[in-house]
Amino acid sequence: MKKIIIALLICLIGAVLPACIGTTEPPLSPSIGSSITPASAVPRAPVIVASKIDTEGGLLGQMIIALLNNSGIPTTDKTQFGPTSVVRQALISGEIDIYPEYTGNGAFFFNEPDSIIWKDAKAGYDRVKTLDMQKNNIVWLKPSPANNTWGIAIPKALSDSKNIKSLTDFAAYINGSNTVKLIGSQEFVTSAAALPAFQTAYKFTLRQDQLIVVSSGDTAQTEKAASDGTNGVNAAMAYGTDGSLAALGLVFLADPLNVQPVYEPCPIVRNAVLGAYPNIETALDPIGTLDLTTLQSLNAQIAVQGKNAAEVARAYLKLKGFLK
Repeated sequence: MKKIIIALLICLIGAVLPACIGTTEPPLSPSIGSSITPASAVPRAPVIVASKIDTEGGLLGQMIIALLNNSGIPTTDKTQFGPTSVVRQALISGEIDIYPEYTGNGAFFFNEPDSIIWKDAKAGYDRVKTLDMQKNNIVWLKPSPANNTWGIAIPKALSDSKNIKSLTDFAAYINGSNTVKLIGSQEFVTSAAALPAFQTAYKFTLRQDQLIVVSSGDTAQTEKAASDGTNGVNAAMAYGTDGSLAALGLVFLADPLNVQPVYEPCPIVRNAVLGAYPNIETALDPIGTLDLTTLQSLNAQIAVQGKNAAEVARAYLKLKGFLK
């Protein structure tokens, strides 16, 4: 009998004690009519917004933050996060949630650098959108109609005096044993899509002593060096949407062989985050209205006039009526 009573007491204690001290077991799903707060009312984690470490990345990242906040979506600012490889891996791993990427980079994310599909704006976008969803559960939202392609810029004085207007002319100048020193990011100098692709297509080679490699992908830095002739630099990594080119007296060299893919900026987001905040897509629709001229102008305010990226982003969005 004692054993039975003890067993009963143990059962009673086991049933009552968790209610007194709490339990680590997950709560049961609420039944119909339950007073438990619905999931939709539970605060959700802020969306972590990142960008690459360049002028336009900072601008677009700040636009994303402003537009999401405007739609009631909380954010954490991780803009100027790192180069492409770092930001991309952070998104895939879930360390960040959203950042502005470029459609043409899909050629290298998915090992298709030789496919001509990336030189067609719509076809390239459709391809990377499909592949990234299938392989990484990442969603590409609406792209901007501005081709921010990689290129090389030189001082206008050099361009005019030596009649260098294109990469064909530039290659001939280099192969004529003329003095050239180019500054670019590590990514630009080593990525198969950038300088190596230009060298292969236009048949020129820059030696290591003709290169200055910097860690940042910020073209404001590279273009300033070419404009000032810093350490003998007379050529610089540049982007098609850079606003500082004209202001710094630089010429963006034409790419008649169409070596570069089309690089349209586009917010990309983890699908799980989009599921938690379905209004992200419509909130960021204004990003898709940014054309080449607009981006050059906004980038110039940051790179040339020294304005803060967040201030430039908000001022533009307010001017266009995109912010409340």
